[in-house]
Amino acid sequence: MSITRRAAFAAMPALGLPLAAASAQSFPERNLRYIVPFPPAGLTDIMARLVAERLSETLGQPVVVENRAGGNAMIGADAAARAVPDGHTLLAITMTHTVNTTLFPNATYDLMRDFRPISVLGSLPLVVCVNVNNPARTLQDLIGQARAGVLNGGSSGNGSPPHLGLELFRRVSGAAQNVNHIPYRGGAPSVTDLAGGTLDLLVSNLPECLPQVRGGRLRALAITSEARHRLLPDVPTVAEAGAPDMTMTNWTAVLTNSAVPEAAFVEISRAVQSAMRHADTRRRAEDGGFDVLGWEPDRSRVFMASEVARWADLIRAADIRVEG
Repeated sequence: MSITRRAAFAAMPALGLPLAAASAQSFPERNLRYIVPFPPAGLTDIMARLVAERLSETLGQPVVVENRAGGNAMIGADAAARAVPDGHTLLAITMTHTVNTTLFPNATYDLMRDFRPISVLGSLPLVVCVNVNNPARTLQDLIGQARAGVLNGGSSGNGSPPHLGLELFRRVSGAAQNVNHIPYRGGAPSVTDLAGGTLDLLVSNLPECLPQVRGGRLRALAITSEARHRLLPDVPTVAEAGAPDMTMTNWTAVLTNSAVPEAAFVEISRAVQSAMRHADTRRRAEDGGFDVLGWEPDRSRVFMASEVARWADLIRAADIRVEG
């Protein structure tokens, strides 16, 4: 080999480093889409917009939140799965998407194969609530009611976190046959009906029931998180109330396509971590009831896989089904 050729080959690694750096520095090249598969102003949308605001500042490009609701949150996920895998499309998910892997085995995408977690951003507990006129003062009182007669429990829809929370209540009560599930189209109407006396109980997302609890129309019997919540400090956890198997949280995460180039993925991850450390972002998320997490990608993937497995077991044991 000639000296000239040897010199050229020897120079290749050194030349490759600036090229790789230039590739990373070129991302993002345009606006980012942040797909939220739920309506505006919901819990997932609120967190996504907080993060998008900081990502725009950090990445130097607009991050446009795009609400694509419907199909049990699968329409937006499908759109994200079909997007060009260049890092310019992000997807907001919740516990619902890990549940969907079992409820919809023929979905057009595979959550754990087609997407790569960037971060589990935050979590929210659920609250076991009754109407203020219900004589139950504790979770054990409510379990006693279930064993003594029929109760109607609402949820924000089949397979939703409140539905699975209700299913956990049915199991710990030992009287599942006495607890009917009444699905609604969203959490707000179910909370309204509980306050109006149409329902007997809810396992509700904290922000959805909090105004009615504070307003004295609903009574919170227990909260499903591992620790008491700062917004309801006097409400015991389900473990404290004698039902540790009801411990659960709803949560939201941000993902991108699993085929996104590593350099772009690293840039996105760094920007998301920076967003979740921002004092104003954390304060606004916590004011909305979130416990801010901001987990790194590997921890987020392990957690999501554990959620898929946990809810698959419950869905099959309870024979939960949805149409479609």
